[in-house]
Amino acid sequence: MDKKQRVLEAINGGSPDFVPTCFSLHFEKSRAHGAQGIASHLEFFSKTDTDVFKIMNENLVPYAGDIRRPEDWDKVAAPVLTDKFIHDQIEMTKRIIEGCDENAFFVGTLHGTVASAIHPIEDVYGYERVRELFCTHLRENPVPLSDAFKRLSEGMCLLAEKYIEIGMDGIYYAALGGERYYFTDEEFEEFIAPNDKIVLGAVKDAGGYNFLHMSKDKLNLERYRSYGNLADVVNWGVYDDNICLDEGKRIFPGLTLMGGLENRGGVMVDGTDEELVYEVRRVIEHQGKRNFILGADCTLATGTDYRRIRLITETARNFR
Repeated sequence: MDKKQRVLEAINGGSPDFVPTCFSLHFEKSRAHGAQGIASHLEFFSKTDTDVFKIMNENLVPYAGDIRRPEDWDKVAAPVLTDKFIHDQIEMTKRIIEGCDENAFFVGTLHGTVASAIHPIEDVYGYERVRELFCTHLRENPVPLSDAFKRLSEGMCLLAEKYIEIGMDGIYYAALGGERYYFTDEEFEEFIAPNDKIVLGAVKDAGGYNFLHMSKDKLNLERYRSYGNLADVVNWGVYDDNICLDEGKRIFPGLTLMGGLENRGGVMVDGTDEELVYEVRRVIEHQGKRNFILGADCTLATGTDYRRIRLITETARNFR
């Protein structure tokens, strides 16, 4: 099997020749955009040899102006394909695909509804403060922020569809909002889930696969249960005070799980090569080869040694 066949076999519940792998990290800011961004990805894919090539996205929704009152969310415009941040992401993605092993399985990172709304003002207020503003503004006057969520999600549909058009196999959808300590279950169901599903549905309509990454700690994964018919692969931070992979199978029956390793600690960071090999074998033996992709809870630390990721990939390929 080539890489794409192997990943598709895992997604479709078959028995791949070995467990496919998917790892990623944020490149240093000076090496994350334009020609440097292309070179960084090509080097990473070449040196790690993973089966899934996940293309990062540091081209974010730009600053929209000062937002202090709920009504200020009207300043956030609907993204269009000609916007610089979308255009730059598409062009970089095209060049990366052209320089890669065409038999790999490609997914493009797409920031979900909540993340896309954070980015326009994160540099001004900071991550936590923006999250608090969401809750305050939704409870004071939900219409402006709810409308902004919808505009941003419809704009992300354009990027998602373009990803598939230029040769990506799917998207890696970075979902936020499932944490128990910001939105209530009712707020999530009314304001977040419908917008996330707009984007995931657009990917399916375009013929792509959805890798649903549910980000952060203390997640109520039950909030995402209804996403199951739109997702193909699910991934979350098991080591971030969340439920284990085995429990996740109950919420997402029949879907492919991705994970198994801690991303910013544990054996991935502190273990010897021998300990890392042992852990990879242990995870694969426990999870089996069907409906499983070996990966991490989230992105690895920027300074992670590529040789260690290559060791994981080779261990998976040699383990029977």
